[in-house]
Amino acid sequence: MDVKYDLNSYVRVLKLASTPSWGEFSQISKIAGAGIFLVGLLGFLIFAIMSFLPGGV
Repeated sequence: MDVKYDLNSYVRVLKLASTPSWGEFSQISKIAGAGIFLVGLLGFLIFAIMSFLPGGV
């Protein structure tokens, strides 16, 4: 493990990183929120279907 090489890599990445604009942040938030909603909806639908099947939860 080369500590000097690792630190140089981390510094290089931090120099390239930048704060997103409000538009970028808003778009990423909407996409992430939609993904969370869809996963929750899918889980609810699976639960609802399993509840109505005989021998379900």
